[in-house]
Amino acid sequence: MRRPEISILLLFLCTAAVGPITYAADFTTYSGEQLFQRLCASCHGAKAQGDGPVAASLNVMVPNLRQLTQRNRGQFPADRIQRIIDGRTHVAPHGIRLMPVWGDELLRSEAGDPEAERDTANLIGKIVEYLRGIQEAPVK
Repeated sequence: MRRPEISILLLFLCTAAVGPITYAADFTTYSGEQLFQRLCASCHGAKAQGDGPVAASLNVMVPNLRQLTQRNRGQFPADRIQRIIDGRTHVAPHGIRLMPVWGDELLRSEAGDPEAERDTANLIGKIVEYLRGIQEAPVK
């Protein structure tokens, strides 16, 4: 029969051998489209039209993200979209927060770590730029 101290020591050594705690998956090599498909398409749809497989089960209408420029008088609202995706600061016009707080999910270290915050902002920026690139032409 093993002594509890040995079991605890073995558990500690196995945990230490694995390395430091990882806070989130490493998405740094993903493109904006790959990030969107991985994180957003379940609700917003593969083509960002608000028709993802989860959308029908939600109590809110999931927006068509291809029409962001149209809905914003011809200007793509990059800063606002960045803040909405990040989710760590409340955007009053966005209403109740139903989507995941991707800023926390993508953060690979402690909040406030400048390098981790920069990496998180870059990942979210990739999604924003992807969305900018798939905007529908304005209706005339």
